[in-house]
Amino acid sequence: MLSKAQNKYIRSLTQQKYRKEYNVFIAEGDKIAREWLGSKAEIKMIVALQEWAERHAPLINKHPEASLHIVAPHELEAVSALQTANQVLLVAVMPEPAEELPTEGWCIALEGIQDPGNMGTIIRIADWFGIKHILCSPDCADIYNPKVVQAAMGGHLRVQVHITELDHFISTAKMPVLAATLDGESIYSLPQMAEGILLIGNESKGLPAKLSAAASHKIMIPRRGGAESLNAAISTGILCAWLVR
Repeated sequence: MLSKAQNKYIRSLTQQKYRKEYNVFIAEGDKIAREWLGSKAEIKMIVALQEWAERHAPLINKHPEASLHIVAPHELEAVSALQTANQVLLVAVMPEPAEELPTEGWCIALEGIQDPGNMGTIIRIADWFGIKHILCSPDCADIYNPKVVQAAMGGHLRVQVHITELDHFISTAKMPVLAATLDGESIYSLPQMAEGILLIGNESKGLPAKLSAAASHKIMIPRRGGAESLNAAISTGILCAWLVR
C-alpha cells in the first residue's frame, strides 16, 4: 500500500523538474523492471502487484536498498505513467553521467530530437547494434522521460548517453562524421568504415547548416516509393544496419 505522500511523489516524477530535483525516474512494466532489477542500478522503490512480487522475489532481494510496496491493481493504475499499468513500477536513481566523450568506435549524435518515443527507440537501436555512446544536444527530449525509458526497453543500462553541445564535439572529432540529410549521397555507395559518428537532426527541421557543413560525409537513404520522409528513429535504424555491419 502507498501513502498519499508516496502516491504524490511517484506521480510527480512524470515531470522533468521533479526527476531532476530528486535525481530519480520511473521504470515500468514486467520486462523493463526485470532488466533494471537484474542490474547494479540503485532502486529506491518497488511498487508491484502481489503475484508479480512473489514470482520475482529473488530479483527483489538483490536490492535491499529499495522499499517494497505491494499494491492492488487500482493503486498501481493511480501512479502509472502508462495508459494501462503493467504489474510493476520502479523508482530508480539516475546513474552518474559519463564524463568522457567517445573517441573511437561508432556513436550516434542527436541534434534537437524532441519526440520521447523517437529518443527511446534510438537508445534501443544503439543497444541492438552494440553502439555504446549517444550524444544529445541539450534541447533533446529528456532521456529519463517515462516514454523514453519505456521505448528504450532497458537500453539505458548498456548505452551511455551524454548531454553536450554538439558543435565543438563534431568540429574537433577525429572520426568520420556522417550527417543524415535529404541531399546526401546514398548510404549504399559509402565504403565500409570501422568507426564514425552518425549525426541525426531534428524531426522537422533536420540538421543546422553549421553542423551539416562540419560533417565529413552527407548521407541519405534512397527513396523508392512515394513517402515524403522517414522519422528520425526509423532512419537511424536503417543507417545503423548498413554502417555497423
